[in-house]
Amino acid sequence: MSFNTFGKIFRFTTWGESHGPAIGCVVDGCPPNISIKEQDIQIELDKRKPGQSKFTTQRKEDDKVHILSGVFEGKTTGTPISLIIYNKDMKSRDYESIKNKFRPGHADFTYYKKYGIRDYRGGGRQSARETASRVAAGAIAKKVLEKKLGKKFKVIGAVTQLGILGCNIKNWNDNFIRKNPLFCPDRSIIKLWEKYLLSIRKAGSSCGAVIEVRAKGVPVGLGAPIYSKLDMDLSSAMMSINAVKGVNIGSGMNSAKLTGEQNSDEIFKKGKRTNFKSNNAGGILGGISSGQEIIVSFAVKPTSSILTSRKTIDKFGKNTSISVKGRHDPCVGIRAVPIGEAMMNCVLLDHFLMNSAQCKS
Repeated sequence: MSFNTFGKIFRFTTWGESHGPAIGCVVDGCPPNISIKEQDIQIELDKRKPGQSKFTTQRKEDDKVHILSGVFEGKTTGTPISLIIYNKDMKSRDYESIKNKFRPGHADFTYYKKYGIRDYRGGGRQSARETASRVAAGAIAKKVLEKKLGKKFKVIGAVTQLGILGCNIKNWNDNFIRKNPLFCPDRSIIKLWEKYLLSIRKAGSSCGAVIEVRAKGVPVGLGAPIYSKLDMDLSSAMMSINAVKGVNIGSGMNSAKLTGEQNSDEIFKKGKRTNFKSNNAGGILGGISSGQEIIVSFAVKPTSSILTSRKTIDKFGKNTSISVKGRHDPCVGIRAVPIGEAMMNCVLLDHFLMNSAQCKS
């Protein structure tokens, strides 16, 4: 299988399968002398690990990360950083009864048709279990960016829509996001969301979600105007996350509904500071960061593994039906929040390093 590496200068390669002995990644291009310890990475991994609440899969994984190389005396050496996370709570027997069937909505059918072989245990390589490795890489990118850009830099994501229920973005509260299991930014809607998601789980069904990721303190000038636009690479990064089916930058698809007057982010000077009256562009103009808050949102489809019987075919081409048992998230979008944050950090660091190479003396 090709294309397991992401990034240009700051790159990471992930490896491993859902029910294999371990997963991990190798991070290359990290600058030297960045203070990093396993706990820094663990903090980010703990945000996405399963089994933390009644709203996510009950698979119990510590997701404990071990640094194997690239760090000496608490600082990065500039050499490849190898990270490993051991799998512990695999229940492969849950998949025995459906190993020859293609789960609708999953990548089973296309994967098998392309490669002629697949690991049916939890989806193998195509499983969202792989994203733990991305979060680990993103934690390293975050540490570098915090050192290079200072205390004003911050990336935070939230679930802004859960199934059919939205929230009031004006009530966005960074602190509240980290204090509730749904990564909800709006305190006024959380009880309704919890009731709704529990009813979805009880029915053996699932729902989708919209996640918004914001980056503050990003300097002007990251990105390029043609084939490495910052918004292009951010879109690619978010679309690479399992179950993501759409990405918006700023107003995104809603821009089509606006007039030129409504959409234009007017610019004005106040003292020595350049300001914008709005941010429909999501902090990116012509593929280059404007210095405003970068805002990316993406849609995550409903979890494909549901208890309801669905029609499908098996690998022999025969019609059959399938009901997927086992431990599954009623909404995979919830645990996609720290993954989106990680991908944002990785892209921003990659572009920061490229910008430094070209434009800094």
